[in-house]
Amino acid sequence: MTEERQESQESQSLGGVTLTLLVIEDDPARSLSVPELLDAAGNPIRVRTARNLTEAERLLTDDVHCILLDLALPAPGGHRNGRGRNNRTGRTDRTGRTVSGLPRPGEPDPEATPPGGTPAPATEELITLKHVLRIAPRQAVLALTATGDEERGAEAVRVGAQDYLLREELDGRLLSRAIRYAVERKRADIAQRQLTESKLRAQENARLERGLLPTPLLEGSKLRFAAHYRPGRSRALLGGDFYDTVRTLDGTVHAMIGDVCGHGPDEAALGVELRIAWRALTFAGLCGDHLLSTLQRVLEHERADEEIFATLCMVDIAPDGQSASLSLAGHPAPLVAPHGGRPELLPYDDNGPALGLLPNARWPRRKVHLGGAWSLMLYTDGLIEGRIDGGKQRLGEDGMVDMVGRQLAAGLSGEDLLEAAVSEVRELNGGELTDDVAVLLLDRLP
Repeated sequence: MTEERQESQESQSLGGVTLTLLVIEDDPARSLSVPELLDAAGNPIRVRTARNLTEAERLLTDDVHCILLDLALPAPGGHRNGRGRNNRTGRTDRTGRTVSGLPRPGEPDPEATPPGGTPAPATEELITLKHVLRIAPRQAVLALTATGDEERGAEAVRVGAQDYLLREELDGRLLSRAIRYAVERKRADIAQRQLTESKLRAQENARLERGLLPTPLLEGSKLRFAAHYRPGRSRALLGGDFYDTVRTLDGTVHAMIGDVCGHGPDEAALGVELRIAWRALTFAGLCGDHLLSTLQRVLEHERADEEIFATLCMVDIAPDGQSASLSLAGHPAPLVAPHGGRPELLPYDDNGPALGLLPNARWPRRKVHLGGAWSLMLYTDGLIEGRIDGGKQRLGEDGMVDMVGRQLAAGLSGEDLLEAAVSEVRELNGGELTDDVAVLLLDRLP
């Protein structure tokens, strides 16, 4: 690749932004003269100069893209970085005159290499560089060192600098290109690190949220189970909707679906707590009003705000599968479809209040007939609140019943039926649904 083509690509990737260089050096002889610097498009690179770290921190604003650091700069606390120019400060005698910083006769020299010892390793000398890397995590850093000290420059790169330059070989063209390359490398490093962190975080969240979704406990039951879950939160696997299904020792199958108001991680966590509490209370023998009253106490204790509430639908299917008991706490009624028949909603005129709204509330438990073969679908309101007719109205319960009826007539069942239902609701809505959607399906085959 030619040099001109490389510079053209750099100019495009930097997006025409004016580069700013911060030079940090305190050479008393002012031997470092920064030449005129140009970016790939021929525009001047702005230069700021700091004589110490305190001044550098003041000049280190967000528009600084690159730092040129003299490795001979004193480390924080006033000590020089080992090799480099002598920085022994003078002291005053009794008359107030300044005298040499050399030790008095008989005194040990704190900067001298101990007899038989070895010089400090380069990594211990790069304290100033490490400090700059800490205060400038998003800026590219170029290390400046003396000719013949390439080893120290290479160590600076291993510590975290993007590149090193030799003071005696510095010119405008070399420094300009080094700045551009360093800025590009830094941006690429940051982007790669963010991508890696995002992937790891997404994988960890996926493992966590998958672990929080329930595994139905239906051993010994002839019912067939399917579920579909779609959270409203972007990049989430778990929302405020929750569901569960278990079979107790007497052969009764207990199914539940609920919805915590809101869509954030706090609501998702509360939904998991309510689901786990429901499973434990169900295995303990509670049902109906007693179970819902206890769940309300759990919600009141765990919620972060007194305005948080949750709706719930519970169905307890008798061991023979012919009938069930229904309890509703502010939740839409389930849909039941006889085998080969038209689906309809179960009765919901005895619907009690949502959990967390009214103290000392009561929830009636109603007996319903299911028949010999049927499909029972429990769902959250995200399925029926999607828009239709270009957003003019909601799908609603009647629209959902008609939609599921068509899909059943087309021969869909189980997970295929739930996937088709949610997909059609999304299409009718004209895009992704804003609310969480959970759907649970139990089938009793002929």
